[in-house]
Amino acid sequence: MIKYGGIFEIDKKKEKCNVLEAKMNENGFWNDNEKATQVMRELKELKDIIEEAEGIRNDINDLMELRKLGEDETEIDKEVERLEKKVSQFELKTLLDDPDDKRGAILTIHPGAGGTESCDWAGMLLRMYKRWIEKKGYKYRELDFQPGDVAGVKDATLEIQGVYVYGYLKSEKGVHRLVRISPFDSNKRRHTSFASVFVYPLIDEDININVKEDDIKMEMFRSSGPGGQNVNKLNTAVRIVHIPTGIAVVSRSERSQYQNRQIAMRILKARLYQLEKDKQEEKMRKLEGEKTEISWGNQIRSYVLQPYQMIKDHRTNVQIGDIQSVMDGDIDIFIEAYLKWKKQTHQY
Repeated sequence: MIKYGGIFEIDKKKEKCNVLEAKMNENGFWNDNEKATQVMRELKELKDIIEEAEGIRNDINDLMELRKLGEDETEIDKEVERLEKKVSQFELKTLLDDPDDKRGAILTIHPGAGGTESCDWAGMLLRMYKRWIEKKGYKYRELDFQPGDVAGVKDATLEIQGVYVYGYLKSEKGVHRLVRISPFDSNKRRHTSFASVFVYPLIDEDININVKEDDIKMEMFRSSGPGGQNVNKLNTAVRIVHIPTGIAVVSRSERSQYQNRQIAMRILKARLYQLEKDKQEEKMRKLEGEKTEISWGNQIRSYVLQPYQMIKDHRTNVQIGDIQSVMDGDIDIFIEAYLKWKKQTHQY
Protein backbone atom coordinates (compact mmCIF):
# COMPACT_ATOMS: atom_id res chain seq x y z
CA MET A 1 0.00 0.00 0.00
CA ILE A 2 1.05 3.60 -0.45
CA LYS A 3 3.38 5.07 2.16
CA TYR A 4 3.02 8.74 2.86
CA GLY A 5 3.96 9.42 6.47
CA GLY A 6 6.78 11.93 6.94
CA ILE A 7 6.81 13.54 3.53
CA PHE A 8 3.63 15.46 4.29
CA GLU A 9 4.32 17.08 7.70
CA ILE A 10 1.18 19.14 7.18
CA ASP A 11 0.96 20.26 10.80
CA LYS A 12 4.48 21.75 10.74
CA LYS A 13 3.74 23.54 7.50
CA LYS A 14 0.49 24.92 8.90
CA GLU A 15 2.38 26.21 11.94
CA LYS A 16 4.84 27.95 9.63
CA CYS A 17 1.91 29.49 7.73
CA ASN A 18 0.52 30.85 11.00
CA VAL A 19 3.88 32.43 11.80
CA LEU A 20 4.10 34.08 8.38
CA GLU A 21 0.52 35.32 8.53
CA ALA A 22 1.23 36.83 11.95
CA LYS A 23 4.22 38.67 10.43
CA MET A 24 1.98 40.09 7.74
CA ASN A 25 -0.27 41.59 10.42
CA GLU A 26 2.60 43.32 12.21
CA ASN A 27 2.83 47.12 12.05
CA GLY A 28 5.22 48.30 9.36
CA PHE A 29 5.27 44.95 7.51
CA TRP A 30 4.46 46.58 4.18
CA ASN A 31 7.14 49.26 4.61
CA ASP A 32 9.79 46.86 3.32
CA ASN A 33 8.38 45.83 -0.05
CA GLU A 34 11.17 43.34 -0.85
CA LYS A 35 10.81 41.52 2.47
CA ALA A 36 7.00 41.56 2.24
CA THR A 37 7.12 40.03 -1.24
CA GLN A 38 9.46 37.28 -0.01
CA VAL A 39 7.13 36.42 2.91
CA MET A 40 4.08 36.35 0.65
CA ARG A 41 5.86 34.09 -1.83
CA GLU A 42 6.92 31.68 0.91
CA LEU A 43 3.39 31.64 2.32
CA LYS A 44 1.88 30.84 -1.07
CA GLU A 45 4.38 28.02 -1.68
CA LEU A 46 3.59 26.49 1.73
CA LYS A 47 -0.15 26.69 1.12
CA ASP A 48 0.25 25.08 -2.29
CA ILE A 49 2.18 22.18 -0.72
CA ILE A 50 -0.41 21.80 2.05
CA GLU A 51 -3.27 21.75 -0.45
CA GLU A 52 -1.55 19.14 -2.61
CA ALA A 53 -0.60 16.99 0.40
CA GLU A 54 -4.10 17.06 1.84
CA GLY A 55 -5.55 16.17 -1.57
CA ILE A 56 -3.28 13.13 -1.82
CA ARG A 57 -4.04 12.06 1.73
CA ASN A 58 -7.77 12.33 1.07
CA ASP A 59 -7.40 10.25 -2.09
CA ILE A 60 -5.53 7.58 -0.13
CA ASN A 61 -8.19 7.50 2.60
CA ASP A 62 -10.93 7.19 -0.05
CA LEU A 63 -9.05 4.33 -1.65
CA MET A 64 -8.73 2.51 1.65
CA GLU A 65 -12.49 2.87 2.18
CA LEU A 66 -13.21 1.43 -1.25
CA ARG A 67 -11.05 -1.57 -0.43
CA LYS A 68 -12.95 -2.10 2.83
CA LEU A 69 -16.21 -2.01 0.88
CA GLY A 70 -14.97 -4.77 -1.39
CA GLU A 71 -14.83 -2.77 -4.62
CA ASP A 72 -13.34 -4.30 -7.79
CA GLU A 73 -9.68 -5.10 -7.11
CA THR A 74 -8.58 -4.42 -10.68
CA GLU A 75 -9.85 -0.85 -10.54
CA ILE A 76 -8.39 -0.40 -7.07
CA ASP A 77 -4.98 -1.60 -8.27
CA LYS A 78 -5.09 0.94 -11.11
CA GLU A 79 -5.93 3.69 -8.64
CA VAL A 80 -3.12 2.57 -6.32
CA GLU A 81 -0.64 2.78 -9.21
CA ARG A 82 -1.87 6.27 -10.11
CA LEU A 83 -1.62 7.47 -6.52
CA GLU A 84 1.83 5.96 -6.05
CA LYS A 85 3.06 8.05 -8.99
CA LYS A 86 1.36 11.11 -7.53
CA VAL A 87 2.99 10.55 -4.13
CA SER A 88 6.38 9.98 -5.77
CA GLN A 89 6.08 13.25 -7.69
CA PHE A 90 5.05 15.08 -4.54
CA GLU A 91 7.96 13.60 -2.59
CA LEU A 92 10.27 14.82 -5.33
CA LYS A 93 8.92 18.36 -4.97
CA THR A 94 9.73 18.30 -1.26
CA LEU A 95 13.38 17.76 -2.22
CA LEU A 96 13.34 20.92 -4.32
CA ASP A 97 13.75 23.35 -1.44
CA ASP A 98 16.26 25.76 -2.97
CA PRO A 99 14.59 29.14 -3.66
CA ASP A 100 15.75 28.89 -7.30
CA ASP A 101 14.37 25.39 -7.89
CA LYS A 102 11.00 26.67 -9.07
CA ARG A 103 12.57 28.80 -11.77
CA GLY A 104 12.96 28.09 -15.45
CA ALA A 105 16.45 27.36 -16.70
CA ILE A 106 19.07 28.16 -19.31
CA LEU A 107 20.79 25.00 -20.55
CA THR A 108 24.01 25.11 -22.58
CA ILE A 109 25.78 22.21 -24.27
CA HIS A 110 29.42 22.32 -25.46
CA PRO A 111 31.24 19.43 -27.20
CA GLY A 112 34.64 18.44 -25.88
CA ALA A 113 37.81 17.82 -27.86
CA GLY A 114 37.32 15.34 -30.66
CA GLY A 115 35.85 17.23 -33.57
CA THR A 116 32.94 15.54 -35.34
CA GLU A 117 32.64 12.78 -32.73
CA SER A 118 32.07 15.21 -29.85
CA CYS A 119 29.85 17.52 -31.91
CA ASP A 120 27.64 14.56 -32.79
CA TRP A 121 27.48 13.55 -29.13
CA ALA A 122 26.51 17.11 -28.14
CA GLY A 123 23.74 16.94 -30.74
CA MET A 124 22.49 13.65 -29.28
CA LEU A 125 22.34 15.23 -25.81
CA LEU A 126 20.50 18.26 -27.20
CA ARG A 127 17.89 15.97 -28.72
CA MET A 128 17.60 14.04 -25.42
CA TYR A 129 16.88 17.20 -23.43
CA LYS A 130 14.41 18.50 -26.01
CA ARG A 131 12.49 15.23 -25.79
CA TRP A 132 12.49 15.45 -21.97
CA ILE A 133 11.21 19.05 -22.15
CA GLU A 134 8.40 18.03 -24.50
CA LYS A 135 7.37 15.08 -22.34
CA LYS A 136 7.20 17.34 -19.29
CA GLY A 137 5.03 19.84 -21.13
CA TYR A 138 7.56 22.66 -20.76
CA LYS A 139 8.29 25.28 -23.41
CA TYR A 140 11.71 26.11 -24.81
CA ARG A 141 13.39 28.27 -27.41
CA GLU A 142 16.89 28.21 -28.84
CA LEU A 143 18.90 31.22 -27.71
CA ASP A 144 21.96 30.06 -29.59
CA PHE A 145 22.67 27.23 -32.02
CA GLN A 146 25.82 26.61 -34.03
CA PRO A 147 25.78 23.41 -36.08
CA GLY A 148 28.82 21.19 -36.36
CA ASP A 149 30.79 21.18 -39.61
CA VAL A 150 29.78 17.58 -40.37
CA ALA A 151 27.22 16.56 -37.73
CA GLY A 152 25.78 17.58 -34.38
CA VAL A 153 26.37 20.97 -32.77
CA LYS A 154 29.33 23.14 -31.78
CA ASP A 155 27.26 25.12 -29.28
CA ALA A 156 23.63 25.13 -28.22
CA THR A 157 21.76 27.15 -25.61
CA LEU A 158 18.10 26.66 -24.66
CA GLU A 159 15.84 28.83 -22.54
CA ILE A 160 13.29 26.57 -20.83
CA GLN A 161 10.15 27.98 -19.25
CA GLY A 162 8.22 26.10 -16.57
CA VAL A 163 7.88 25.45 -12.86
CA TYR A 164 10.74 23.42 -11.27
CA VAL A 165 12.74 23.26 -14.51
CA TYR A 166 15.96 24.42 -12.82
CA GLY A 167 15.31 22.18 -9.81
CA TYR A 168 15.19 19.13 -12.05
CA LEU A 169 17.84 20.02 -14.62
CA LYS A 170 20.53 21.12 -12.15
CA SER A 171 21.23 17.39 -11.83
CA GLU A 172 22.50 17.43 -15.43
CA LYS A 173 25.29 19.95 -14.87
CA GLY A 174 28.65 18.37 -15.63
CA VAL A 175 30.52 16.24 -18.14
CA HIS A 176 28.72 13.48 -20.05
CA ARG A 177 30.82 10.67 -21.56
CA LEU A 178 29.89 8.51 -24.56
CA VAL A 179 31.56 5.22 -25.57
CA ARG A 180 30.54 3.71 -28.91
CA ILE A 181 31.66 2.35 -32.27
CA SER A 182 32.02 5.53 -34.27
CA PRO A 183 29.70 5.93 -37.27
CA PHE A 184 32.32 8.31 -38.70
CA ASP A 185 35.22 5.82 -38.49
CA SER A 186 35.55 3.57 -41.55
CA ASN A 187 37.59 1.12 -39.43
CA LYS A 188 34.69 0.77 -36.95
CA ARG A 189 36.85 1.51 -33.92
CA ARG A 190 35.49 2.34 -30.51
CA HIS A 191 35.62 6.04 -29.58
CA THR A 192 35.11 7.97 -26.35
CA SER A 193 33.52 11.41 -26.61
CA PHE A 194 32.74 14.11 -24.06
CA ALA A 195 30.30 16.98 -23.88
CA SER A 196 29.68 19.42 -21.06
CA VAL A 197 26.26 20.58 -19.89
CA PHE A 198 25.74 23.80 -17.94
CA VAL A 199 22.48 24.78 -16.27
CA TYR A 200 21.63 28.21 -14.86
CA PRO A 201 18.45 29.43 -13.13
CA LEU A 202 16.37 31.71 -15.32
CA ILE A 203 16.30 34.92 -13.33
CA ASP A 204 13.64 37.61 -13.68
CA GLU A 205 12.78 41.02 -12.25
CA ASP A 206 12.81 39.83 -8.63
CA ILE A 207 16.61 39.43 -8.79
CA ASN A 208 18.73 42.48 -9.53
CA ILE A 209 22.04 41.68 -11.23
CA ASN A 210 23.99 44.87 -11.82
CA VAL A 211 26.34 44.66 -14.82
CA LYS A 212 28.39 47.80 -15.40
CA GLU A 213 28.87 48.91 -18.99
CA ASP A 214 32.61 49.39 -18.32
CA ASP A 215 32.84 45.72 -17.31
CA ILE A 216 31.66 44.31 -20.62
CA LYS A 217 33.10 44.10 -24.12
CA MET A 218 30.63 43.58 -26.93
CA GLU A 219 31.49 42.24 -30.38
CA MET A 220 29.25 41.90 -33.42
CA PHE A 221 29.76 39.32 -36.16
CA ARG A 222 27.89 37.47 -38.88
CA SER A 223 25.83 34.46 -37.95
CA SER A 224 26.68 31.23 -39.73
CA GLY A 225 24.49 28.34 -40.69
CA PRO A 226 20.69 28.32 -41.07
CA GLY A 227 18.85 31.52 -40.30
CA GLY A 228 17.88 33.29 -43.47
CA GLN A 229 19.44 35.77 -45.85
CA ASN A 230 19.43 38.75 -43.47
CA VAL A 231 21.03 36.80 -40.63
CA ASN A 232 23.92 35.59 -42.74
CA LYS A 233 24.76 38.89 -44.50
CA LEU A 234 24.59 41.35 -41.60
CA ASN A 235 26.52 41.52 -38.32
CA THR A 236 23.52 40.48 -36.23
CA ALA A 237 25.22 38.00 -33.89
CA VAL A 238 26.50 39.35 -30.57
CA ARG A 239 29.27 38.18 -28.25
CA ILE A 240 29.54 39.76 -24.80
CA VAL A 241 32.59 39.26 -22.59
CA HIS A 242 32.37 40.09 -18.89
CA ILE A 243 35.88 41.40 -18.26
CA PRO A 244 36.14 40.83 -14.45
CA THR A 245 35.16 37.15 -14.69
CA GLY A 246 36.11 36.29 -18.25
CA ILE A 247 32.64 34.88 -18.91
CA ALA A 248 31.75 35.06 -22.61
CA VAL A 249 28.27 34.55 -24.02
CA VAL A 250 26.98 34.51 -27.58
CA SER A 251 23.56 35.00 -29.13
CA ARG A 252 22.99 34.53 -32.85
CA SER A 253 19.42 33.19 -33.00
CA GLU A 254 17.60 36.44 -33.77
CA ARG A 255 17.62 38.58 -36.94
CA SER A 256 18.11 41.78 -34.96
CA GLN A 257 21.38 42.81 -33.32
CA TYR A 258 19.37 44.50 -30.57
CA GLN A 259 17.43 41.29 -29.82
CA ASN A 260 20.62 39.24 -29.75
CA ARG A 261 22.18 41.74 -27.35
CA GLN A 262 19.17 41.46 -25.04
CA ILE A 263 19.40 37.67 -25.09
CA ALA A 264 23.17 37.69 -24.52
CA MET A 265 22.75 40.00 -21.52
CA ARG A 266 20.08 37.71 -20.12
CA ILE A 267 22.40 34.72 -20.41
CA LEU A 268 25.28 36.69 -18.88
CA LYS A 269 23.19 37.72 -15.87
CA ALA A 270 22.09 34.13 -15.34
CA ARG A 271 25.72 32.96 -15.43
CA LEU A 272 26.86 35.69 -13.04
CA TYR A 273 24.05 34.76 -10.68
CA GLN A 274 25.07 31.09 -10.84
CA LEU A 275 28.72 32.04 -10.30
CA GLU A 276 27.84 33.80 -7.06
CA LYS A 277 25.63 30.87 -6.07
CA ASP A 278 28.52 28.46 -6.69
CA LYS A 279 30.81 30.58 -4.49
CA GLN A 280 28.36 30.37 -1.62
CA GLU A 281 27.96 26.62 -2.09
CA GLU A 282 31.74 26.17 -2.12
CA LYS A 283 31.93 27.95 1.23
CA MET A 284 29.35 25.52 2.63
CA ARG A 285 31.29 22.53 1.29
CA LYS A 286 34.44 23.76 3.01
CA LEU A 287 32.56 24.22 6.27
CA GLU A 288 31.34 20.62 6.06
CA GLY A 289 34.69 19.28 4.89
CA GLU A 290 33.38 18.32 1.45
CA LYS A 291 34.50 19.24 -2.00
CA THR A 292 33.17 18.07 -5.35
CA GLU A 293 34.42 19.08 -8.75
CA ILE A 294 32.92 18.99 -12.20
CA SER A 295 35.61 18.98 -14.86
CA TRP A 296 36.75 17.13 -17.93
CA GLY A 297 38.22 14.28 -15.91
CA ASN A 298 35.20 13.97 -13.64
CA GLN A 299 32.24 12.94 -15.75
CA ILE A 300 28.90 12.71 -13.96
CA ARG A 301 27.47 10.07 -16.27
CA SER A 302 28.70 7.52 -18.80
CA TYR A 303 26.69 6.31 -21.78
CA VAL A 304 28.22 3.05 -23.05
CA LEU A 305 26.85 1.70 -26.33
CA GLN A 306 29.66 -0.82 -27.04
CA PRO A 307 30.86 -3.41 -26.10
CA TYR A 308 27.75 -3.56 -23.87
CA GLN A 309 24.84 -1.18 -23.35
CA MET A 310 24.65 0.67 -20.05
CA ILE A 311 24.15 4.21 -18.78
CA LYS A 312 25.56 4.86 -15.31
CA ASP A 313 25.45 7.95 -13.12
CA HIS A 314 28.74 8.07 -11.22
CA ARG A 315 27.34 10.13 -8.32
CA THR A 316 24.36 7.94 -7.41
CA ASN A 317 25.49 4.64 -9.02
CA VAL A 318 22.10 4.36 -10.72
CA GLN A 319 22.43 2.47 -13.97
CA ILE A 320 20.04 1.42 -16.72
CA GLY A 321 20.41 -0.77 -19.79
CA ASP A 322 17.59 0.73 -21.85
CA ILE A 323 19.74 3.16 -23.82
CA GLN A 324 17.05 4.14 -26.32
CA SER A 325 14.48 5.25 -23.74
CA VAL A 326 17.04 7.50 -22.04
CA MET A 327 18.15 9.05 -25.33
CA ASP A 328 14.44 9.62 -26.03
CA GLY A 329 14.22 11.80 -22.92
CA ASP A 330 13.39 9.35 -20.13
CA ILE A 331 15.96 10.73 -17.68
CA ASP A 332 13.73 11.13 -14.61
CA ILE A 333 15.26 8.06 -12.95
CA PHE A 334 18.63 9.89 -12.87
CA ILE A 335 17.10 13.21 -11.80
CA GLU A 336 15.17 11.66 -8.90
CA ALA A 337 18.18 9.66 -7.71
CA TYR A 338 20.38 12.76 -7.83
CA LEU A 339 17.95 14.85 -5.76
CA LYS A 340 17.71 12.13 -3.10
CA TRP A 341 21.49 11.64 -3.11
CA LYS A 342 22.02 15.38 -2.84
CA LYS A 343 19.72 15.58 0.17
CA GLN A 344 21.26 12.59 1.93
CA THR A 345 24.87 13.64 1.41
CA HIS A 346 24.28 17.39 2.00
CA GLN A 347 25.73 18.22 -1.42
CA TYR A 348 25.18 21.76 -2.68
